[in-house]
Amino acid sequence: MTPRGRRRTGMVRPYTPAEGHAAPTRRSLDLATILIADRDMPLHGLSPHAYRVMEHCLPGALSVAEVSADLQLPGAVTKVLAAHLVDSGHLIARNPAPAAQKHDRALLERILNALQQL
Repeated sequence: MTPRGRRRTGMVRPYTPAEGHAAPTRRSLDLATILIADRDMPLHGLSPHAYRVMEHCLPGALSVAEVSADLQLPGAVTKVLAAHLVDSGHLIARNPAPAAQKHDRALLERILNALQQL
């Protein structure tokens, strides 16, 4: 318990930076999703936390996890903020590149043989 009239410092409820929202509007966002800022969108009128997300994404593409770590926000909160910015057109969300698929060994051997014959 804190003494009467004194506030706790350093503790912010997760829904506060997300403007009261507890879940992202887009289920497709995960921590590996790449966020790219639209440089033509105005930044005025954004909440302070959304503005900070945009500041971090403007120099280049960042993952949700990187933005979360840089801003020291929980990943779930960052996903909510990013989803709202994607909805408003401020951010573009891209899924990360898929893992390499297994290659056809016979095809690779034919390519190797053709290269050796050059």
